[in-house]
Amino acid sequence: MLHRLATSLRRPAVPLFAAAVRCLSSGSVDIKVPLNFWAGKRRTSQEKCNKENVYEPATGRVLCPLEPCGAAEVNQAVEAAKSAFGHWSKMSGMERAKIMIEAAHIIERRREEIAEIEVVNNGKSITEARLDVDSARLCIEYYAALATTLAGQHVQLPGGSFAYTRREPLGVCVGIGAWNYPFQIAAWKSAPALACGNSMVFKPSPVTPVTAVLLAEIYAMAGAPEGLYNVVQGGQETGSLLCHHPDVAKVSFTGSVPTGKKIMEMASKGVKHVTLELGGKSPLLIFQDSDVENAVKGALMANFLSQGQVCSNGTRVFVHKDILPEFVEEVVKRTRAIEIGDPLLESTRMGALVSRSHLERVLSFVDQAKKEGATVLCGGEPFVPSDPKLRGGYYMTPCVLGNCTDEMTCVKEEIFGPVMSVLSFESEEEVLLRANDTDLGLAAGVFTSDVKRAHRVVEHLKAGSCFINNYNITPVEVPFGGFKMSGIGRENGQVTIEHYSQLKSVYVEMGDVDSLF
Repeated sequence: MLHRLATSLRRPAVPLFAAAVRCLSSGSVDIKVPLNFWAGKRRTSQEKCNKENVYEPATGRVLCPLEPCGAAEVNQAVEAAKSAFGHWSKMSGMERAKIMIEAAHIIERRREEIAEIEVVNNGKSITEARLDVDSARLCIEYYAALATTLAGQHVQLPGGSFAYTRREPLGVCVGIGAWNYPFQIAAWKSAPALACGNSMVFKPSPVTPVTAVLLAEIYAMAGAPEGLYNVVQGGQETGSLLCHHPDVAKVSFTGSVPTGKKIMEMASKGVKHVTLELGGKSPLLIFQDSDVENAVKGALMANFLSQGQVCSNGTRVFVHKDILPEFVEEVVKRTRAIEIGDPLLESTRMGALVSRSHLERVLSFVDQAKKEGATVLCGGEPFVPSDPKLRGGYYMTPCVLGNCTDEMTCVKEEIFGPVMSVLSFESEEEVLLRANDTDLGLAAGVFTSDVKRAHRVVEHLKAGSCFINNYNITPVEVPFGGFKMSGIGRENGQVTIEHYSQLKSVYVEMGDVDSLF
């Protein structure tokens, strides 16, 4: 999820910390500090629990232990959030904005170190990680500005009476993050929540638990009340405790459709507000009048960002038959040229997938595609870097599949890896029917030089986030979210304020009561 490549200009690093992070990749330093955070500091689990290993995708080595939170820890974190909410919700929007802006400034100063820790824990390239940190910072800045504008409406009624509305916070909000954008998602969920006057308990993915704690410390350094933003670690059990907790007012989740359904069901028992940003199997339509050079670049951006581990990726690439040979030749050429390897190197464009099990899952989709008749035009194999330190990492070559049909597993199911499926089409009407033939509707894209066609096609695409002549550009000012089973609610943009606040209507009578009794 990129903002703009222009934001990737490097800012000064913090030399000592950056050097320490690079040592992590060589295995000489371990992270030993607790990864849970509430009431203003990192916390060690008070319950006996089985610690889990967190792995470094680039090397396959154990990075640090993870202590999952049980009921006692979840209660403490929620209680801390409740306490902070009482103070934070009474502050003016300007006062909240001041603290949020300071947090954004700290993120900007620490951009390099946060990005490097993200790389070590997630496996994506340092270039992408920097953009993720930029997106997090911009999101906090954006909602800090909106915090100063929150207001209701005045309605004049007959006889001098009137009504007004108040936009009020919900209370304690829960954010549950995904492993593909750990720091960015933590900011995307916390920024609108805090701007509206809420507090938050955030649970990152147990696969990538490290950087969410950095955000908690940054908010604290910026002057946020103790308990305003808390981090609890764990998997399904911890998430269930949060969703069922009686003092939680809202749950915002990013992840898979099956998990999203479970979260919605759990939240419904307490009639909690829910935002769900779920999976996608998005279409990318490339018409015969497209600029092929841009279309190829768009297809690469739509498939290979973050090793293909992006929910909005346009993995069903429909190419008009008249330009299919030219497109395929160029996209294969460029895919083969993608540099794979150490994600901390500036030259690397594709790092490691997030885990061994996920790598095996993605490779199994390629094997299944071959069995069903697809042609592997390039990639789709395990990759072993030449650097001995990286030989235990979770790498594969980016894959382009040709001769795909709509019924193939690779075309119908979300792979969540660097696998592009190329399909041919002949007419606009035909490709729209095929593009919309899915239960998912997160994103879609169209490449064409015909402006009328572009807007006509987008109107008919059943997807919440659409791109014309580009792909996977997600500025924080623009709402992001899906149709159908890709979720409900939105991240980013002004509309998200409505998902983190509630409206109170107040009627004021200026005359006598006109009673029927």
